Amino acid sequence: MTEPAPGVPYEKARDQLAEVVRRLEGGGLTLEESLELWEQGERLAAVCSDWLEGARARLTAAAPRPAGPGAAGPAEPSAPF
Repeated sequence: MTEPAPGVPYEKARDQLAEVVRRLEGGGLTLEESLELWEQGERLAAVCSDWLEGARARLTAAAPRPAGPGAAGPAEPSAPF
């Protein structure tokens, strides 16, 4: 199994994760192979999550802020940005 390199681009990690899922869903693997793929998938999912959290933070930082006291906040408090 290939390990995701530090700083791997989001798209590459996402594609590798999709391949891991495809292989796991395909079956025919030993228990050990399945466990190794699962662990790799967990690492890749964390890489993707980190990228998405970073993107969300950048969008939040770039979003215009309401002006003045009493200004309307976001339309939906649970909105990610």
